[in-house]
Amino acid sequence: MPRLERLAVALDTADWERFDAWCALFGPRVGYLKVGLEAYVRFGPRAVERARASGARVFLDLKLHDIPNTVAGAVGAARELGASLLTLHAGGGRAMLAAAVEAARGELGLLAVTVLTHLDPEALAELALPGAIGDRALAWARLAQAAGCRGIVCSAQELGLLRPALPPPFLLVTPGIRPPAAAAGDQRRVATPETALAAGSDLLVVGRPLTAAPDPDAALAAFAAAR
Repeated sequence: MPRLERLAVALDTADWERFDAWCALFGPRVGYLKVGLEAYVRFGPRAVERARASGARVFLDLKLHDIPNTVAGAVGAARELGASLLTLHAGGGRAMLAAAVEAARGELGLLAVTVLTHLDPEALAELALPGAIGDRALAWARLAQAAGCRGIVCSAQELGLLRPALPPPFLLVTPGIRPPAAAAGDQRRVATPETALAAGSDLLVVGRPLTAAPDPDAALAAFAAAR
């Protein structure tokens, strides 16, 4: 099976033996290994080093959101670790995004998170963020693009609005990807791989459907067949 370049496997664990095994299993087969908060808080830079050693590029998913100087410092540290992609929150605003882009020096791709996939309209209303999710995602995506970010993170449900407005090479990265009939878990805005790719996703982020699969090889083959 050729390497699945448009697939990022989320290594969400605080167990080093499991993390190491997932790197060995998925690293040679996918485009990216995603090191998120749980693994990074537990293992630190060691997690990035192990994921890189597997042969995959590292998608460091820390969702930075702080004052511009603090975020710039963190971006510089991630750049020196050798990560290929790094997330930060678009809601941090133009100055924060611009400081991050400057610190990346063109060596690290920054992805601005728009609206998290576990949020629905009721949750946004509770946060005093009224309006359609798609409209908010598009506004923040345009802000990220203007600041120089390489792309954004959004749910597949917003792709129909975002892709026409933000053509390649601007990256649209979609978590919440589930095979047909799979449980959504703690996410609300999910989609199948076929739906997301057809709508214009550049990179699918998949965790439990692969890492918890009884047969990871068969699960990978199913994702390889998605068009």
